[in-house]
Amino acid sequence: MAPSSFPVRPRATRTDQPVKATAASNGLIDALSASGYTEIRVLRGQLCAVKKFNYTTAVVVGLDDVGYQRRYCYEHHADAQAALLAWDGHEHPSGPWIKCKGGGVDLLNPDFC
Repeated sequence: MAPSSFPVRPRATRTDQPVKATAASNGLIDALSASGYTEIRVLRGQLCAVKKFNYTTAVVVGLDDVGYQRRYCYEHHADAQAALLAWDGHEHPSGPWIKCKGGGVDLLNPDFC
């Protein structure tokens, strides 16, 4: 799969551990890395990463070869990175995320409301 063909759109619906390098996942991880995803890890069985978007940096959750389940948008890259590294996959990640998008949800951070 060419890195430029990897979509960044949310997909409908679908334990912290290092990403296992299997033949199938290795190609996906390589494509994600080439597309600008960083801090790639598995949380509670879902592939997660940090990705820079036009106006925000996001913690992207539920990545696969089709897209992703949802993303938490942060104003600053360092906040997104720290949130993913500290997150256990339960509830929402910590830090000053602005909005959760994807999977039919547009949720504003309750701490800001």
